[in-house]
Amino acid sequence: MNRLSTFLLPVLLSTVILSCKNAPAPPAPVAEKPVQAVGYDEKHRLQLHFSPPAKWMNDPNGMFFYEGEWHLFYQHYPDSSVWGPMHWGHAVSTDLVHWQNLPIAIYPDSSKFIFSGSAVIDWKNTSGFGTDGKPPLVAMFTIHDQALEKKGGNSHESQGIAFSNDRGRTWTKFTGNPVIPNPGGVADFRDPKVIWDEARAQWVVAIAVGQHDELWHSPDLKKWTKLSEFGTGLGAHDGVWECPDIFPIKVVGTEETKWAWLVNLNPGNPNGGSGTQYFIGDFDGKNFTIDPDFAKNVQKGKAVWLDWGKDNYAGVTFSDVPKTDGRRILMGWMSNWEYANKVPTEAWRNAATLPRELILKKTGAGYRLFSRPVKELEKLRDGTADFLGTEIAGQVDITQKLGFAPTYSEWSLEFELPEKLVGRFGIELSNAKNEKYRVGFDASKNAFFSDRTKSGDLSFSKTFGSKISLATRSETAKTVKMRVFFDNSSMELFADDGSVVMTEIFFPTDDFSKINLFAEGGKAVLTKGTAYRLRSAWR
Repeated sequence: MNRLSTFLLPVLLSTVILSCKNAPAPPAPVAEKPVQAVGYDEKHRLQLHFSPPAKWMNDPNGMFFYEGEWHLFYQHYPDSSVWGPMHWGHAVSTDLVHWQNLPIAIYPDSSKFIFSGSAVIDWKNTSGFGTDGKPPLVAMFTIHDQALEKKGGNSHESQGIAFSNDRGRTWTKFTGNPVIPNPGGVADFRDPKVIWDEARAQWVVAIAVGQHDELWHSPDLKKWTKLSEFGTGLGAHDGVWECPDIFPIKVVGTEETKWAWLVNLNPGNPNGGSGTQYFIGDFDGKNFTIDPDFAKNVQKGKAVWLDWGKDNYAGVTFSDVPKTDGRRILMGWMSNWEYANKVPTEAWRNAATLPRELILKKTGAGYRLFSRPVKELEKLRDGTADFLGTEIAGQVDITQKLGFAPTYSEWSLEFELPEKLVGRFGIELSNAKNEKYRVGFDASKNAFFSDRTKSGDLSFSKTFGSKISLATRSETAKTVKMRVFFDNSSMELFADDGSVVMTEIFFPTDDFSKINLFAEGGKAVLTKGTAYRLRSAWR
């Protein structure tokens, strides 16, 4: 850890749990230079996911599609591997799998940090920022004024905008910022998510305000008026509400359209630390109203979770995806504020989740969002092993049959749920040091689980490996489906066609080289299974 990191860490640890971007660090020099790349071959460096070339990353933000490119911006501090004065890092991709790192997009101004936000294509040039007949790209972000905060009071967060006329390569801050001043005495007023409300021909932005959200509207992205509030007394409120997202989404297989509202909160995850809940309802141009059936599940502190694991936070969706594509694609931050500043990496720190498509289905319990990895990830497949009719009792070593290391792999498994099974079954990764990571289903608890209690380095956090994470199963079918992606320091589970999702990271001191299927407390039958070796997206 360098001197700056050592200086910032104790301050950050005392404040970082408060916010998606979280309370600011002491002032530090702003690096007016592009992020310098490293080799993407460091220990624990993820090969299937986006991570910054170097130094700190947290929330993905400002994501959109334009002229053949998926744009990913993210909270970034280029001078340290712990959180500090926030910039907007930038990368683009033509396929959501292979990313090209670009120079920093938006820099802070002296004491004014650039917190999370969003970006849109102003197709009608309502803002007047466009030139040569082309629509401008407009980013909206939270201005966190460190100097104002030090003077006391709670009016140091407001919303500003910037625009680009060169495909997002350079950005100019609007001279009229802030476009939404702090309403007065609101300490947590942040994370604007802008959308174009086509039915009402208006811009709408959702803003996180303490433990509720607000909607504002504008004709031109510069002059804003408050519409309504949402969230008081609904869902989980164990922490500050942050990084909202609101969007229309069709119910699969129908012409019905509902609206989804995502809310990230810290803390509040059912397994500890930061997490993401959501609501389904309708939007009339002013108010968001929860669907009556869905409302039964979010009263008195109850929540419906987008991801049950400890390491998917601040997830938001891409804007301006072409109608010919039609998907609603989300990426999140693959870490947790309980330990994000302390995970055992130094050249780089933290990453984004795999991009995943959100799908709305009407189930027996009501409307629910399902998640599935984007189809583009299939480009990384490079080798296959099939497992059929395998009865599992105890440990079954499949390392040799697999024929390749499980370090970078994708698994599609279907288990028959036995009547008498009272224990757990699933996949176990291990290495020569007897470090283990397990993911699977616990029949006694009717829950999927992620077990990193013996996964390697746990020394950096008392909570990281202190307990097994659980995710309640919502399906009742006798066939348990698990689609799992392993990177060398992460796992993403999409269970029962994406009705249950878990994302968790781990840090083995040596790469996992052995893989077992296991069943405890009875027998399990793997009726169908395929494993894919995956290539690196970076080499």
